[in-house]
Amino acid sequence: MKKLEELLAASFEICFDDHTLLETAFTHTSYANEHRLLNISHNERLEFLGDAVLQLLISEYLFEKYPKKTEGDMSKLRSMIVREESLAGFSRFCSFDIYIKLGKGEEKSGGRNRDTILGDLFEAFLGALLLDKGIDEVRRFLNQVMIPQVEKGTFEKVNDYKTSLQELLQAKGDIVIDYQVVSEKGPAHAKQFEVAICVNDAILSKGLGKSKKMAEQDAAKNALAQFSEV
Repeated sequence: MKKLEELLAASFEICFDDHTLLETAFTHTSYANEHRLLNISHNERLEFLGDAVLQLLISEYLFEKYPKKTEGDMSKLRSMIVREESLAGFSRFCSFDIYIKLGKGEEKSGGRNRDTILGDLFEAFLGALLLDKGIDEVRRFLNQVMIPQVEKGTFEKVNDYKTSLQELLQAKGDIVIDYQVVSEKGPAHAKQFEVAICVNDAILSKGLGKSKKMAEQDAAKNALAQFSEV
């Protein structure tokens, strides 16, 4: 963790008082499970906390920054900012992917590059930072890392795959598009949803995500990819 601490100090002027918190944030469940005898903590609980503070601070920012945006527009923009793919990108930007501790199996299967793991890692780091330094420090960090991308308009350009799919399918007339939850897995604080898109009662594609909305977007993205291959 020493190199990670040096990175945080040099790049973001962050120095943790509780080093155990930081180590826990960067420990994936796969690593903890492979070292059960050492009773190592993993980052799922911190991820739960980080998700909450992230939602709050991004909501606060959007509310103050865009006084003329409607609730619907702010919700849509927030969902683009905090979606799994975006958070994974911020983990890579901060070089967090280098330092996460993974189990051997997860490492071999490409876990270090998986958006799900890196998105969760970013949230876990925010949770650890909240506990160690308080909400003002989390806000300062987000202002360094995330907010510049928001102000560039990066997330307003992000595709809304559901809308794109709807426009494509309904171009030639009315088609019934239904998103159905196929399964829910994992504990309450780390759910994974699987959603199927049914078009005229036939399954078109499926998608996965930490929320129903994320899974729906993933399913729509997968459906659009099918059309691009035709």
